[in-house]
Amino acid sequence: MADGKPRDGAAAELEAGRVGRPHGLDGSFYVTRAKARLLSVGVGVSVGARTAAIVRRAGTEQKPIVRLEGVEDRPAAEALRGMAMMVKVAEAPALGDGEWWAHELEGCEVVAGDMRLGTVGRMIELPSCEVLEVHREQGGEPLLVPMVKDAIRRVETSSGRIEVDPDFLDLSEPAGRPPGREVPREGGERDGRGGSS
Repeated sequence: MADGKPRDGAAAELEAGRVGRPHGLDGSFYVTRAKARLLSVGVGVSVGARTAAIVRRAGTEQKPIVRLEGVEDRPAAEALRGMAMMVKVAEAPALGDGEWWAHELEGCEVVAGDMRLGTVGRMIELPSCEVLEVHREQGGEPLLVPMVKDAIRRVETSSGRIEVDPDFLDLSEPAGRPPGREVPREGGERDGRGGSS
Protein backbone atom coordinates (compact mmCIF):
# COMPACT_ATOMS: atom_id res chain seq x y z
CA MET A 1 0.00 0.00 0.00
CA ALA A 2 1.23 3.48 -0.80
CA ASP A 3 0.98 4.77 2.77
CA GLY A 4 3.28 1.99 3.99
CA LYS A 5 0.88 0.91 6.73
CA PRO A 6 0.04 -2.74 7.26
CA ARG A 7 -3.44 -3.84 6.34
CA ASP A 8 -4.47 -4.50 9.94
CA GLY A 9 -7.74 -6.35 9.98
CA ALA A 10 -7.82 -6.45 6.18
CA ALA A 11 -7.56 -10.21 6.18
CA ALA A 12 -10.62 -11.58 7.94
CA GLU A 13 -9.68 -14.99 6.56
CA LEU A 14 -6.50 -16.91 5.83
CA GLU A 15 -6.10 -19.33 2.96
CA ALA A 16 -5.48 -22.78 4.42
CA GLY A 17 -4.87 -24.35 1.01
CA ARG A 18 -6.82 -25.55 -2.00
CA VAL A 19 -8.99 -28.59 -2.52
CA GLY A 20 -6.93 -31.19 -4.37
CA ARG A 21 -7.78 -34.60 -5.79
CA PRO A 22 -10.16 -36.87 -3.91
CA HIS A 23 -8.76 -39.56 -1.61
CA GLY A 24 -10.90 -42.65 -1.20
CA LEU A 25 -14.68 -42.83 -1.44
CA ASP A 26 -15.82 -40.99 1.72
CA GLY A 27 -15.39 -37.38 0.49
CA SER A 28 -11.83 -36.95 1.76
CA PHE A 29 -9.38 -35.04 -0.41
CA TYR A 30 -5.78 -33.91 -0.52
CA VAL A 31 -5.06 -30.26 0.24
CA THR A 32 -2.63 -28.49 -2.09
CA ARG A 33 -0.60 -25.42 -1.09
CA ALA A 34 -1.52 -26.42 2.45
CA LYS A 35 -0.88 -24.40 5.59
CA ALA A 36 -1.10 -27.41 7.85
CA ARG A 37 -1.46 -25.46 11.09
CA LEU A 38 -4.83 -24.19 9.89
CA LEU A 39 -6.19 -27.66 9.13
CA SER A 40 -7.30 -29.10 12.46
CA VAL A 41 -10.37 -31.22 13.13
CA GLY A 42 -13.24 -28.97 14.20
CA VAL A 43 -12.00 -25.84 12.42
CA GLY A 44 -14.61 -24.19 10.19
CA VAL A 45 -13.50 -23.85 6.58
CA SER A 46 -15.18 -21.79 3.85
CA VAL A 47 -15.03 -23.34 0.38
CA GLY A 48 -16.91 -21.34 -2.21
CA ALA A 49 -20.36 -20.53 -0.78
CA ARG A 50 -20.25 -23.30 1.84
CA THR A 51 -18.75 -23.29 5.33
CA ALA A 52 -18.15 -26.62 7.01
CA ALA A 53 -16.08 -28.06 9.83
CA ILE A 54 -13.13 -30.34 9.20
CA VAL A 55 -14.23 -33.78 10.43
CA ARG A 56 -11.18 -35.81 9.37
CA ARG A 57 -7.48 -34.98 9.20
CA ALA A 58 -4.94 -37.51 7.95
CA GLY A 59 -1.92 -37.62 5.65
CA THR A 60 1.24 -35.65 6.39
CA GLU A 61 2.09 -32.02 7.08
CA GLN A 62 3.24 -31.69 3.47
CA LYS A 63 0.29 -33.63 1.98
CA PRO A 64 -2.65 -33.36 4.36
CA ILE A 65 -5.88 -35.20 3.70
CA VAL A 66 -9.11 -33.75 5.08
CA ARG A 67 -12.83 -34.35 4.92
CA LEU A 68 -15.41 -31.64 5.44
CA GLU A 69 -18.76 -32.04 7.13
CA GLY A 70 -21.40 -32.65 4.46
CA VAL A 71 -18.92 -33.79 1.82
CA GLU A 72 -19.60 -37.50 1.96
CA ASP A 73 -18.52 -39.06 -1.32
CA ARG A 74 -15.93 -38.84 -4.05
CA PRO A 75 -18.09 -36.84 -6.53
CA ALA A 76 -18.81 -34.21 -3.84
CA ALA A 77 -15.08 -33.84 -3.17
CA GLU A 78 -14.33 -33.67 -6.89
CA ALA A 79 -16.89 -30.85 -7.28
CA LEU A 80 -14.81 -28.69 -4.89
CA ARG A 81 -11.49 -29.38 -6.59
CA GLY A 82 -9.33 -26.29 -7.10
CA MET A 83 -11.32 -24.09 -4.70
CA ALA A 84 -9.61 -22.09 -1.96
CA MET A 85 -10.15 -23.20 1.64
CA MET A 86 -10.48 -20.17 3.91
CA VAL A 87 -10.25 -20.08 7.71
CA LYS A 88 -11.30 -17.10 9.82
CA VAL A 89 -8.37 -15.32 11.47
CA ALA A 90 -10.16 -15.71 14.82
CA GLU A 91 -9.94 -19.51 14.44
CA ALA A 92 -6.26 -19.53 13.46
CA PRO A 93 -3.81 -20.84 16.06
CA ALA A 94 -1.71 -18.35 17.96
CA LEU A 95 1.76 -17.88 16.55
CA GLY A 96 4.94 -17.82 18.58
CA ASP A 97 7.29 -14.91 19.10
CA GLY A 98 8.95 -13.87 15.85
CA GLU A 99 6.18 -15.33 13.67
CA TRP A 100 3.59 -13.47 11.60
CA TRP A 101 0.82 -14.30 9.19
CA ALA A 102 1.46 -12.99 5.69
CA HIS A 103 -1.35 -10.40 5.85
CA GLU A 104 0.29 -8.79 8.89
CA LEU A 105 3.41 -8.01 6.84
CA GLU A 106 1.79 -6.92 3.58
CA GLY A 107 1.84 -3.14 3.24
CA CYS A 108 4.58 -2.67 5.86
CA GLU A 109 7.28 -0.10 5.15
CA VAL A 110 10.73 -1.67 4.66
CA VAL A 111 13.76 0.33 5.77
CA ALA A 112 17.51 -0.16 5.99
CA GLY A 113 18.73 2.32 8.59
CA ASP A 114 17.52 5.75 7.42
CA MET A 115 16.88 4.55 3.88
CA ARG A 116 13.26 3.74 2.96
CA LEU A 117 13.32 0.87 0.46
CA GLY A 118 9.62 0.41 -0.26
CA THR A 119 6.60 -1.54 0.95
CA VAL A 120 5.83 -5.25 1.22
CA GLY A 121 3.55 -6.34 -1.60
CA ARG A 122 3.26 -10.00 -0.66
CA MET A 123 4.98 -12.99 0.89
CA ILE A 124 6.20 -15.68 -1.51
CA GLU A 125 6.74 -19.27 -0.38
CA LEU A 126 9.86 -20.84 -1.88
CA PRO A 127 11.19 -24.34 -1.26
CA SER A 128 14.03 -23.02 0.91
CA CYS A 129 12.28 -20.20 2.79
CA GLU A 130 9.67 -17.48 2.48
CA VAL A 131 10.57 -14.11 1.00
CA LEU A 132 8.99 -10.69 1.14
CA GLU A 133 8.44 -9.05 -2.23
CA VAL A 134 9.17 -5.37 -1.62
CA HIS A 135 7.92 -2.82 -4.14
CA ARG A 136 10.72 -0.27 -4.36
CA GLU A 137 10.24 3.45 -3.79
CA GLN A 138 11.90 4.31 -7.11
CA GLY A 139 10.10 1.58 -9.06
CA GLY A 140 11.78 -1.15 -11.06
CA GLU A 141 12.24 -4.79 -10.11
CA PRO A 142 10.97 -5.75 -6.65
CA LEU A 143 13.48 -6.41 -3.89
CA LEU A 144 13.23 -9.95 -2.51
CA VAL A 145 13.97 -10.18 1.21
CA PRO A 146 14.32 -13.69 2.67
CA MET A 147 12.53 -14.22 5.98
CA VAL A 148 15.68 -15.30 7.79
CA LYS A 149 17.34 -13.89 10.89
CA ASP A 150 20.36 -12.51 9.01
CA ALA A 151 18.18 -10.45 6.65
CA ILE A 152 15.47 -9.17 9.00
CA ARG A 153 16.60 -7.02 11.93
CA ARG A 154 13.22 -6.03 13.37
CA VAL A 155 9.51 -6.38 12.56
CA GLU A 156 7.02 -3.98 14.13
CA THR A 157 3.59 -4.78 12.74
CA SER A 158 1.92 -2.26 15.07
CA SER A 159 3.77 0.60 13.36
CA GLY A 160 3.95 -1.08 9.96
CA ARG A 161 7.75 -1.13 9.81
CA ILE A 162 10.31 -3.81 8.93
CA GLU A 163 14.02 -3.10 9.30
CA VAL A 164 16.40 -5.13 7.14
CA ASP A 165 20.17 -5.60 7.10
CA PRO A 166 21.58 -3.70 4.08
CA ASP A 167 24.88 -5.61 4.17
CA PHE A 168 23.22 -9.03 4.10
CA LEU A 169 21.00 -7.93 1.21
CA ASP A 170 24.03 -6.41 -0.57
CA LEU A 171 22.22 -3.10 -1.10
CA SER A 172 25.54 -1.40 -1.84
CA GLU A 173 25.88 -3.44 -5.07
CA PRO A 174 26.92 -1.24 -8.01
CA ALA A 175 24.56 -0.70 -10.94
CA GLY A 176 24.19 -3.66 -13.23
CA ARG A 177 22.68 -6.33 -11.01
CA PRO A 178 19.67 -5.32 -8.93
CA PRO A 179 20.55 -5.84 -5.24
CA GLY A 180 18.70 -8.36 -3.14
CA ARG A 181 17.50 -10.47 -6.08
CA GLU A 182 19.24 -13.72 -5.09
CA VAL A 183 17.52 -15.54 -2.28
CA PRO A 184 19.91 -17.45 0.01
CA ARG A 185 19.03 -21.11 0.53
CA GLU A 186 18.37 -20.74 4.24
CA GLY A 187 15.35 -21.02 6.50
CA GLY A 188 12.57 -23.56 6.41
CA GLU A 189 8.87 -24.13 5.98
CA ARG A 190 6.73 -21.78 7.98
CA ASP A 191 3.17 -22.68 6.95
CA GLY A 192 2.43 -19.33 5.38
CA ARG A 193 3.85 -17.29 8.18
CA GLY A 194 7.19 -15.58 8.44
CA GLY A 195 9.66 -15.08 11.21
CA SER A 196 12.98 -13.51 11.91
CA SER A 197 13.91 -16.01 14.58
